[in-house]
Amino acid sequence: MRRRTFDCLVGGAGLVLVAVLFVAGGLLTWGHTYIHHEVHTQLAAQKIIFPAANSAAVAGPEFAAMRQYGGQQLTTGAQAEVYADHFIANHLKTIGGGKTYAQLSTEAQTQPNNTKLAAQVNKMFQGETLRGLLLNAYAFGTIGTIAGIAAVVAFAAGGVLLVLSALGLYHARRVHPNDEMMFT
Repeated sequence: MRRRTFDCLVGGAGLVLVAVLFVAGGLLTWGHTYIHHEVHTQLAAQKIIFPAANSAAVAGPEFAAMRQYGGQQLTTGAQAEVYADHFIANHLKTIGGGKTYAQLSTEAQTQPNNTKLAAQVNKMFQGETLRGLLLNAYAFGTIGTIAGIAAVVAFAAGGVLLVLSALGLYHARRVHPNDEMMFT
């Protein structure tokens, strides 16, 4: 195979890959932007405010992670994870006496006239539901962050490949038309 033909084939294939990487980078950027916008919009609509860092509501050591967001509105996936796992989860442990919603619900089914237990089950259900929704927001926020990182990697790889393809095509123009590939 002639060297010029090889350089043109490799350079052309590289340009096709550049196009694919740039399209992927664009789609990943769109996904990143869309997800973060939706997570922010949905969480902001809930109007959840973190307790002040020096408030009694977050005084114990189990609430330490909460203090970094003291007084802020919950609007990001990372904040949602902290609120769910370090505020709601700690309150649910207290409300349920260390038992989960499923355990208390099973217990309540055997005691249908126990109104105190029924109220406890209801609070646990509400808390677990809110916690689950916030953790879903965290998961989607994390997916959006990963999409943003992948977009940067795709654009960077596309840029490097563009330069390499251009150099390969430039080399193809400089090589004598009759030069052959030398395989050892």
